Amino acid sequence: MSGKIISAKQAVELVRTGDTLAIGGFVGFGIPEELLESLRQRFLETAMPRDLTLYHCAAVGDGKDRGANRLGCEGLLKTLICAHIGLEPALNRLTVDNKIATYMIPQGVTSHLLRAIAGKKVGVLTHVGLKTFVDPRLEGCKANDAAKQAGDVVKLLSIDGRDQLLFPSFPINVCFIRGTYADEDGNISMQREAVVSDQLEMAAATHNSGGIVIAQVDQILERNSLKPHDVKIHGSMVDYVVQGSREFSHQSYLSDDYHPEWSGECRVPLTGLAPIPLTERKVIARRGALELRPGMLVNLGIGIPDAVAAVAAEEGVADRITLSIESGVLGGVPLSGVGIGGSVNAAAIYKMPDIFDVYDGGGIDLSCLGAAQIDPAGSVNVSKFAGRVVGPGGFINISQNAKKVCFCGSFVAGKQRLEIRDGRLSILEDGTGIKFVPALEQVTFSGDYARETGQEVLYITERAVFKVTDRGLTLTEVAPGVDLNRDVLGKMGFAPAIADDLRDMDARLFRDEPMGLAF
Repeated sequence: MSGKIISAKQAVELVRTGDTLAIGGFVGFGIPEELLESLRQRFLETAMPRDLTLYHCAAVGDGKDRGANRLGCEGLLKTLICAHIGLEPALNRLTVDNKIATYMIPQGVTSHLLRAIAGKKVGVLTHVGLKTFVDPRLEGCKANDAAKQAGDVVKLLSIDGRDQLLFPSFPINVCFIRGTYADEDGNISMQREAVVSDQLEMAAATHNSGGIVIAQVDQILERNSLKPHDVKIHGSMVDYVVQGSREFSHQSYLSDDYHPEWSGECRVPLTGLAPIPLTERKVIARRGALELRPGMLVNLGIGIPDAVAAVAAEEGVADRITLSIESGVLGGVPLSGVGIGGSVNAAAIYKMPDIFDVYDGGGIDLSCLGAAQIDPAGSVNVSKFAGRVVGPGGFINISQNAKKVCFCGSFVAGKQRLEIRDGRLSILEDGTGIKFVPALEQVTFSGDYARETGQEVLYITERAVFKVTDRGLTLTEVAPGVDLNRDVLGKMGFAPAIADDLRDMDARLFRDEPMGLAF
């Protein structure tokens, strides 16, 4: 057998105190779980290594104890640089308690930064993040006080009179990535992976930094047994291979079983989906679906926004648009929960840096995203609120560059009881949390930047619709049946501008039968 093949225990012994460790994967896909658990065990037994800088692009976790959560041991990490920790409560605790210095960077930047490191470039120069918390004029990506003390990860430059952000490159000492198969020379295939993400770029960045590339795979094959088209990372960039045990070798956190329809090895019949019930979620999704046009490339956030796809299916227009996910998957039916990032019957599976090239250049026609807080300028916060650090994920790349963006969510926070029938909305019991606030805890989307670029922006709730205008956040539609002053203006922390042609929301949104949406 090749000298490249070692055990997980041997592999984690190669990580030294003070190293920068990069880990691949997207939420629950492509996670080198055995390597992460082995590193955790080594630290618990020996208190070594210590003070690591952990770098990952997408969220890596299940919201409980898997993925990057395995590294949430006090003393193991000193610094965290990533895009999202909403599924990493162990790292969130360390961040909130200032036990580690945490930086939140747009997900597209994190994946492109791997390319820059691999190519020995100065870094990533981009407009993404201007006038958000990423901008050094606001917070400079610093998620806590520990980061404010530790230093900077982004610089503001002026290039030909245009503001740009520079994210400098840095060396990566070790990376943990995952593939499906490896041959004895260390060539890596991802045949059974539902998401390719950034594994190649991470291996190249680490290899060209003089670091150690360690790949966990499901199975090791004979030399020269992989087809050239199936080799996604050449063995020249892979130092060691670990064959994962069954316990730590799953295609996704969503299921212990292998699903070939997720990886594109086959397609399965899609049985008719029952329409989602008529609730506030469906009303909001229906209003978002009214913005769909034939041939659009669409990105949907999780939660209420992803119901737009269900409405499009019910209305018979889903096959006229292409849904995309920032993991790089296009087409098909997106998975939900910890399966986010994958899709059933995908039309194409890109690498994550490649899809962000499309996104950053304005390739998305429409995006429907969530919003936790909205201010008078139309700026939005989704990244830091209620004592939690979440991070932006791909939100900034997507929201800042989509031709049209719809922020979709309930008008208030907290429990509410609604009656929706006969084309009208009645509010029987209202939530107590105010989402339209005078000032944001953190700026993840800038209404001012949207006005400067001429972007079309809507804010869709079950009882009102707003848009960005020169007057700031402007009310344009109100649900039939609600009282404007009591149910809308009286539940906001500021007075919005009101359109001269204020009108009722389409009554079809509030009826049980399909809307009859047609292109």
